[in-house]
Amino acid sequence: MEYLYPGGLAKAITFSYDDGQVYDRRLIEIFNQAGFKGTFHLNSGNLDKDGYVQKAELPTLYAEHEIACHGVTHRHPRQMNQTEWLREVWQDRLTLEELTGGIVQGMSYAFGEYYPEQVEALCAMGIQYSRTVESTGSFALPQELLRWKPTCHHNDKLLERAEKFLHVPGYEKMPLFYIWGHSFEFERENTWPLMEQLAEKLHGAQDIWYATNGQIADYLTALRSTRESADGKRLYNPSAQPIWFVADGKVRVAEPGKLCEI
Repeated sequence: MEYLYPGGLAKAITFSYDDGQVYDRRLIEIFNQAGFKGTFHLNSGNLDKDGYVQKAELPTLYAEHEIACHGVTHRHPRQMNQTEWLREVWQDRLTLEELTGGIVQGMSYAFGEYYPEQVEALCAMGIQYSRTVESTGSFALPQELLRWKPTCHHNDKLLERAEKFLHVPGYEKMPLFYIWGHSFEFERENTWPLMEQLAEKLHGAQDIWYATNGQIADYLTALRSTRESADGKRLYNPSAQPIWFVADGKVRVAEPGKLCEI
C-alpha cells in the first residue's frame, strides 16, 4: 500500500509568499490563470500602508488562496522576548481573522529566524505549521510542520526543478514541490516571465494536486493519523477527510471515520 494525494494524484505543488506587498495582485492573477494555489503570509500591521495591499481587498484578492501569519510588523524573532513573540503572532492571527472572517492556521518566520521555545509556543496559539527559509532542494515531505522546509526560493533553478518535478522517478513517493519567495522580488528584479513560464509549464498537469500550504498540512496530519492492522490488511481513518491510497494496483479511498480493507 502507498498513499496518494486527494483525487488519487501522485504529486503536489504549493507556493508560499511573504509580506503582502501590492505585487501580490499580479502574482495572484498568474496563479489564478494557471490554477495554482498559494499561501500568502501577511503582516497585518503593514496593511493599508503605501506599497501594501489594502485591508478591504483581503477577502476578494486572496479568495482562491490561503492567508497566513507573518507577524504584525515583521519584527525579527531573535530580537523579541517570549511575551513580545506571543503578542506578535497572536495579534497578527486575530487581526487577519477579523478582516477575512476565516481561520488562520499557518505562518512563516520573519527573516526565517526563530528560537526553539518560540516554535513550541505556536501550537498554543493555534498555529499548525510554519515555513522556514531553509530550502532542501528536494521534493520530500516535511518532517516537522512547524519547521517546514521548502524545496526552493523561486530564484533557485526554478524551471530546472520544475522539469525534474514533472519527471520525478516513480520510487519517489508523494513528491511535493514547495516554492517560496516575495512578490516584490519579481518586480524589483524584472523576473515576472519566470513565474509566467512556470505557469505555462505546469498548468493543467493531470497528476498534480495544486494546494495551499494549509491544505497540504491538513492532509498530511490526517494521513499520519491513520492506523493499520498488524497484518496490514485493514486501515482505519480517524480523521474528518478521505485518505487516498493505492493497493494491488487499484486506487482506493479510506473514508473519514471508517475502517476499510486494504
